[in-house]
Amino acid sequence: MDYALAALAGLFITAAIYLLLSRSLISMLLGLALLGNGVNLVIFVAGRLTRAVPPIVAATSEVPLDPSANPLPQALILTAIVIGFAMFSFLLVLAFRAYQSLDADHTDTMRLAEPKGGPRPPLSY
Repeated sequence: MDYALAALAGLFITAAIYLLLSRSLISMLLGLALLGNGVNLVIFVAGRLTRAVPPIVAATSEVPLDPSANPLPQALILTAIVIGFAMFSFLLVLAFRAYQSLDADHTDTMRLAEPKGGPRPPLSY
């Protein structure tokens, strides 16, 4: 099962990089969401996948049993899902506002939407 999830994580990350290198804002946002899910899968696979014993320490012992699941990667993934959803929502609204103001979704078209003869950016600070 670990090998299948590791291959799926690699597939997610490969597809995310492909989408991030595209010129469309929506494709970039979907690539960013896929990248977050791929990294979550990598953390999940690294945290010992097992359903044998829950990560509970018995009252008579001081450490959990050997094949128990590690709760730390699960907590990290849950936090990463919440943060990733908030970031995706913010970037989706930002891309929508950029589309409304520039009337373009393609990054090359957005670059051409800059006014000609406008103020130049400073060369040094």
